[in-house]
Amino acid sequence: MAKKNYQNICDAIATISPFIRFVGVIGENGNLEAYKRRAELIPLLDEKKTQYQFSHIAMKTDLEGFFNKNLGEVEFVWEERKKVQTISFAIKKPRVWISIDKKVIRSEVLRIIDSCLPIVKKNS
Repeated sequence: MAKKNYQNICDAIATISPFIRFVGVIGENGNLEAYKRRAELIPLLDEKKTQYQFSHIAMKTDLEGFFNKNLGEVEFVWEERKKVQTISFAIKKPRVWISIDKKVIRSEVLRIIDSCLPIVKKNS
């Protein structure tokens, strides 16, 4: 898939909710292929730790492949942390990774997930 399509995915997802902090497409090697960050946002991770996070996502994606035959492919992963919430979606090997403000009610996160699924599936 072309980087332009990845950017279109990021742009479309970023408009779903004002609580979305960051949307990125992470390649199978952990490279950031495209992204959209909310204006004037201070990132929680520095550049080095961000690269570690993306590498972790790529490795985790590879490992999940071992279970796909038995459990089915991962549709999304929702992670709640003390400072932020993250959701990741699979687009074949690449992942769409989204961070969301921590103080968002769960129904809004579910709305974001439900709004992202058709965008991701259209591009898978």
